Amino acid sequence: MGQRLNLSFATALTFAAFLSACSTGVEKPYFRTEGVATPVSNCSVDPQSLGRAEPVADFTDPSGCGARRAYRVYDVSGISFSQPALIRCELADTLAEWIAGTVQPRAKAIYGQKIASFKVVASYSCRPRNGKSGAKLSEHGMANAIDIAGFTLQDGREINVERDWYSGPADNRTFLRAIRSEACGPFHTVLGPGADIEHRDHFHLDLQRERGGGPYCR
Repeated sequence: MGQRLNLSFATALTFAAFLSACSTGVEKPYFRTEGVATPVSNCSVDPQSLGRAEPVADFTDPSGCGARRAYRVYDVSGISFSQPALIRCELADTLAEWIAGTVQPRAKAIYGQKIASFKVVASYSCRPRNGKSGAKLSEHGMANAIDIAGFTLQDGREINVERDWYSGPADNRTFLRAIRSEACGPFHTVLGPGADIEHRDHFHLDLQRERGGGPYCR
């Protein structure tokens, strides 16, 4: 009986020590914020003039995430979003420029009609880049990025980034390559299929200004 009690006591001590180590041990941070520049907010256009959008009160998180001058955007320049996007006003403005200068002209030239909607798969999200623990804070964590996985034409046809980039119809491949290439410049970071495994199925567009001031497009 005494041996059983001693064994139980020893087990309890071991478990307590394990809990103590978990609570006091040094853990790898979920994401790093050193070297991450907080976007400067200098909106030249109110997103509400571009489409349906609701202003969101400025917010910050102790971890480093947050946003200033952000809006919950439902559509931009006549293109509706599959889900509302929580993004900074500058990003909404750049999306409007890209839509007017590239997306719709390319769609009209290739398909004879306009794009009706974007398939939005990510906007604000407090997480590390590419979801990798220990990486730098993602631009998504500052409402400074949007991920688009597909496009729907006015006649209902869908253009899917993952499906059509390599093996879709020629028109779809031409369209996707053109709008991605011409996004580089208006957006400071453009990633998509071929950049890495994380971006094989969508276009990542953001306004990060960390890389020497020039665009980073892959």
